Amino acid sequence: MISILIADDHELIRRGLKSILLEEFPKAIVAEANNGLELIHKARNGNWDIFISDISMPDKSGLDTLKILKEEFPKIPVLILSMHPEDQYAIRVLRAGAAGYLTKETAPDELVIAVRKILAGKRYISAGVAEKLADNLDHDSNKALHETLSDREFSVLKFIASGKSVSEIANKLSLSVTTISTYRARILEKMGLHSNAELTEYAIRNRLV
Repeated sequence: MISILIADDHELIRRGLKSILLEEFPKAIVAEANNGLELIHKARNGNWDIFISDISMPDKSGLDTLKILKEEFPKIPVLILSMHPEDQYAIRVLRAGAAGYLTKETAPDELVIAVRKILAGKRYISAGVAEKLADNLDHDSNKALHETLSDREFSVLKFIASGKSVSEIANKLSLSVTTISTYRARILEKMGLHSNAELTEYAIRNRLV
């Protein structure tokens, strides 16, 4: 019998994932969390074989949650689920310690395959991600500008490009306005850009929003 903890802020998504998993693993214990903080709380108060977490949740980002989970439960694998295309987050979450990355679009067909592979001690990597990993090894010096950003800077970039103000971003990330302004300045410097408009144009051109 396996124990699975699923985190997603949409109940419909959680129910769908749970249904898929119980159809394949009828004796499994499948629990749910509706945000990152609840995921961390339940992780600390149970015995789990695998965590499945959305990367975009309202209270704490999936990347932040992933880092906490890997620090506290280094032996429990984490499968990250996302609505974002693989080329935006897959490499980042794998580098952060995730055992796999799955888009919600492919989840109905690939979820069970991914979970089985991860529970067997392997990583789940799609053909597209494997190709991107190989490409990164071959062309590490030619990274896209946004790939030079830290995970936090990348999150701030996406918020700015989505039209969020500095105060709104600070509220979402539970950081001060000054800290977000500092991140914005670093992003502009690293990417050689000069304004939010240029950041937004870049994000749209590279399909980051």
